[in-house]
Amino acid sequence: MHDLQEILDPLKNPITYAVPFFVLTILVELAALRWLDNDEPGGPDGTAAITLRGYEARDSRASLLMGAGSLVSTTIFKIGSFFVFTAAFVFLAPWELPTDTWWYWLLLIVTLDLLFYANHRFVHRVNVGWAAHQAHHSSEYMNFTTALRQKWNPWFELIFFLPLPLLGFSPWTIYVAFAFNLIYQFAVHTEVVDKLWAPIELIFNTPSHHRVHHGSDPEYLDSNYAGIFIVWDRLFGTFVAERHRPTYGLTTPVGTYDVVTLQFGHYARLWRDVRVASSHRERLALLFGPPGRTTGQAGSRTS
Repeated sequence: MHDLQEILDPLKNPITYAVPFFVLTILVELAALRWLDNDEPGGPDGTAAITLRGYEARDSRASLLMGAGSLVSTTIFKIGSFFVFTAAFVFLAPWELPTDTWWYWLLLIVTLDLLFYANHRFVHRVNVGWAAHQAHHSSEYMNFTTALRQKWNPWFELIFFLPLPLLGFSPWTIYVAFAFNLIYQFAVHTEVVDKLWAPIELIFNTPSHHRVHHGSDPEYLDSNYAGIFIVWDRLFGTFVAERHRPTYGLTTPVGTYDVVTLQFGHYARLWRDVRVASSHRERLALLFGPPGRTTGQAGSRTS
């Protein structure tokens, strides 16, 4: 079994080798937005033509800074989760699955993606989870730098991925599979790719599906939580097809590019509400109720 030093080695992290791809893809997207015709024509019902929003310098800078900061939090998460996953794998797993078979990696990728769906749905529907995740949704643009706008608080993933070592998946392989999951998700953060071939749209998460997920339009909220496979949303009733280009961002715009506020502002507001809550029941409702809840009211979703 690989040790912690190997897991933290950047040369053994698939994301390290994906960085040039990220940079190249951002440059290609910028070129496409600059020189290609990206206006969507108006509809026969008189709806206006849509111009893709593209990039905004301050927004992209914030996204890149948040991506850099997530490297630190991810490293801390790896160190802490490694010991938990290893203990579960060594002392509690009823068997050890063979890592040198093709089906191991296929099974791991599919199972991890299902658990990612569960975690992703949780952090959207539970206020304390949303406080961590909302940073990723704070951009009002949908481009490849938005994919790098990562949260600095990935701690709930420890709980949701714990079944993997318990099922006999070697801990080091979990980090590899999750890295490939993140690389895949980078590619779905764009407006310049329209709907793909129908069988792909049926099975996989695509730019069209993920645009819906980032939409703050009422009809798009709480949908399309998939990482790689959109089939989870279809199975569990959270799938919504793209009917029009979404309005991106939070239902209440944050109005700032300050990365500390973007990462921790929701936590600060939640803490203030918890402090002034009149009962333990209300405090629990604030923490574990749906996003948008405030002291003394049910509240509404904040995408």
